[in-house]
Amino acid sequence: MSEPLNKLLQQPGLWRASSIGCQSDKNPGSGFSQLDRELPGSGWPVNGITELLHNQYGIGEFRLLAPALARLSRQQTRWLLMVNPPYIPYPPALVQAGIDLTRIVISQPKTARDYLWVLEKALASQSCSTVLAWPGKIHEKQIRRLQVASREGNCWGILFRPEQVAAHHSPAELRIRIRAGNQRRDNTSLDLRILKRRGGWESSDIHLDLADQLLRPMPDFSEMVIEQPGQCDPVDPVLPEHPSTHSLRTYEYQ
Repeated sequence: MSEPLNKLLQQPGLWRASSIGCQSDKNPGSGFSQLDRELPGSGWPVNGITELLHNQYGIGEFRLLAPALARLSRQQTRWLLMVNPPYIPYPPALVQAGIDLTRIVISQPKTARDYLWVLEKALASQSCSTVLAWPGKIHEKQIRRLQVASREGNCWGILFRPEQVAAHHSPAELRIRIRAGNQRRDNTSLDLRILKRRGGWESSDIHLDLADQLLRPMPDFSEMVIEQPGQCDPVDPVLPEHPSTHSLRTYEYQ
């Protein structure tokens, strides 16, 4: 091998298409062995853009990320930033997933220009371990800028985008299509397909069973005995605040 070619292959930004394990072993595992076997470095990229493509909110896309986010929030002192989430995050569910609420910041920019500014600055700031965003329309050049910023800040950027953008090119390091799996038991499931990854071609479908019982049938309460008024002890209508429901930091840009 010639010396110039050997030097080129030593560059950290260059990878060989035949080396799916070329990433650092410091990548946070997904928490799902089936998925880790298909991800470069056996985990999520710590400093690149990941696109999750899906057409419906709430099918389990956040639970897919929860094991890695929980470890990052507890092992690092950096922030986990959410930019304009489509729904208000539910703190008790985040706590149950093991995510440290004191590490979460929510930003709500008002304009598209501010939105992109927040994403780029946060990714490059080195103060965030993860930036999650739901950008809607975003151009290839803008994603490329975010990819560069993610490298500079050693930050994992996650973009939730509609499935139809899979037909268009993206500079994102990792692209995964997510669909709700066939519901055969009490737990929900996901069917994933990796559309783009370092060191490998498109994957076959990956089926993940989530550790929940959200599809368990509602029990029949028709025969439950309900005590008459006056038979129960009085209950204080003002309940103490649960420690897991303290406020998340939220910032709005005027």
